[in-house]
Formats: sequence, structure tokens, C-alpha cells
Amino acid sequence: MDRVLTQPEIDNAFKLAREGETVRESAVAYDFSRTDRIAKDQLRTIHMIHENFARSMASSLSAYLRSYVEVNLISVEQLSLAEFTQSLPAPTSMITFGMKPYDGSAMLEFNPALAFPIIEMLLGGTLKTPTRIDREITEIEQSILDGLLRVILNDLQNAWNAVAPMEFNIESHETEPQLLRILAQNEAVVAISIEVRAGETAGMMNLGIPSIVVKMLRQKFDQHRMVRKSHSTDEEHARMLRLIQPASIHLDARLHGPMLGVQALLDLKEGDVLAFDYPLTRPVDLAINGKLKYVGEVVVAGTKRGLQIQCLK
Repeated sequence: MDRVLTQPEIDNAFKLAREGETVRESAVAYDFSRTDRIAKDQLRTIHMIHENFARSMASSLSAYLRSYVEVNLISVEQLSLAEFTQSLPAPTSMITFGMKPYDGSAMLEFNPALAFPIIEMLLGGTLKTPTRIDREITEIEQSILDGLLRVILNDLQNAWNAVAPMEFNIESHETEPQLLRILAQNEAVVAISIEVRAGETAGMMNLGIPSIVVKMLRQKFDQHRMVRKSHSTDEEHARMLRLIQPASIHLDARLHGPMLGVQALLDLKEGDVLAFDYPLTRPVDLAINGKLKYVGEVVVAGTKRGLQIQCLK
């Protein structure tokens, strides 16, 4: 049960407890064995890291396979190791890799629907007649795939270096997710699902990063967020300046003299003189797009008249 109690339900629960009654409908037992949660801002940073990773990997795989490859980040969520492994197909192609200098190993899984077509491409196939293969990958096929996995890990390492320098290296190969024993089954992992499309072939690649490693990097995440916030602010200012540079504004220098009635204005005829009653020493108001902004004085600018700004209004 994941529903969060409302404040009236909480108040009612305490009221019933004080009266000695049993709370049945509103409260449920809390399971202390469930996985610890990672802060939402850290998950957002991880999401951003793997968006960059997906873009980089699309370029690298396109060059490695000599074919157009599209990579899309599907989801970033926190699961227990048991939930993560149960969501993976069996058999499959999976590696564990170290994240030095931090303790712990992460997982990278390649679905068979993606692994076998890529192996075929690496061996010169065209994938014009794709076939579905449901069997364990052989050692020879795994060694062929390892070159591609090293390219992927290199892009992943570069993406994570934005937060903290790390070195990723392959530690072991697995085919049965349920036999994975790098963590306790109830320990949390950050599960990242990525879709890879190569030609007419599409399949999923899944990453599982132990939450304990993410928690070790808490300070690094905070520093990265502050640096990014500073950079984004400067970039936002530059973007706004680019947007408003071509805009035009209307300037109005106004002499606020005596008022003239409509009838007097209609009675004006050639030769009449209007007295503005505006001393030369009085500042002139300058309006921008109808709003009073500056105060200045009339000056000569070459063969024209100008307004020299003295201060803000």
C-alpha cells in the first residue's frame, strides 16, 4: 500500500489511539526492510547524466557498427535488486562492472533481442531477415560483444565524470539475472532503462547502479547541481539577451506644460501662439514605450536636438 495519509486521517488516527480504539482503515504497518529512497534532486541529476550518455552512445555505436543507431532514455527509477532482476529476461547477456575508486559493482544488461542482431552486424550481417533467438550467449559471442560493451562503458564513464571521476571495468559475465549476487535482494539499485535501435532492430539495455554508491556521491551531486545552476543562469542571461536584442522600443521626450481644453484646441487658427510655460532649466521626462523611465535635458547633437539623460525617474 503506497497511499499517503491525509492530515485529517492522521489526526483521526491519533484521536482514536488516545481513546483506546484500534485504528484499522487509515493506518498500515510500516515495512522497515524496504529500500531506502534516494532524494529526488539526485534522481534528476542521474536522469540528466544518462540523457547525455544516451546521446554520446548513439554517436559511438553508429561509428562502431557503421550503421545509424538511435538511443533513447526510457526511465530512471529506484527498485530493489529483486525487483530489478525479475524485470529482466532469462537468459540474457549481463555484465557486472566496477566503479573505482568506490566500492561496489554495477550491472549492465543487453536483451537477447538486441545482443544477437548486433553480433550479426559485427560479423557482417545485414539484418534484412531478423530472427528471434532465445538461448544463452556463447563464450565466442560474448567475446565479440565485449568490444561493444567497452565502448558503451567508456561513454558511461565520461558521462559520470561530470559528477565524479570514476573508472569502469568489466568484472564478470552472467546469463541468469536471478543468480546475480552482488547485493542483498532487498538492497536498492537505481534502474536505468534505455532503448537502442539499430536499423530495423530495437531492444532494451538496462543499467543497475547500487544506491549505496549514489549515496557515497551525495556531496558530489550537490556540487554538480550548484555548478550547473550557475552555468545555467549565465546561459539563460545570454539567451534572454539574444532574444531581446532585435526588439525595438519607442522613446518619447515630454514637456509637461499647461493643459488646453478641447474647445480651445478647436478654436486655434493660423497665427495663434501657445505658451508652453516650461522653463529651460526644468528637466525633460523621457518615456520608454509609454512608461516614464529617465529625466534629462535638451542638448544639441550635431544638426539635431538630443536628450542628455541625467538620472532615473
